[in-house]
Amino acid sequence: MAKTILIVDDSASLRQVVSIALKGAGYDVIEANDGKDALTKLNGTKIHLIISDVNMPNMDGITLVKEIKQLANYKFTPIIMLTTEAEESKKQAGQAAGAKAWVVKPFKPDQMLMAVSKLVLP
Repeated sequence: MAKTILIVDDSASLRQVVSIALKGAGYDVIEANDGKDALTKLNGTKIHLIISDVNMPNMDGITLVKEIKQLANYKFTPIIMLTTEAEESKKQAGQAAGAKAWVVKPFKPDQMLMAVSKLVLP
């Protein structure tokens, strides 16, 4: 059975690029366009990994990570931040909130898939 990954980004084109890479590697993908939308998708469905942007309207990625960690079904779900933010303070905030990895855009799909494979165990 394929593992399910939730992609959260306000850029439709970026969601598409990530989705194509993940589907090509055999993952099922659910997409959300911001943090609030992502929370509506966390409805009990088993999610094996979440990939989230940091800078989004309505709810940013760091706030989303904090919200996810409050949900019993998802508090142990690994989260990768995929963002243009390379500042150490932002990375530390993401890590403190519970993010497991930080991938800076622009990224190579192989680089992202390697991070995904380390966090989504077979």
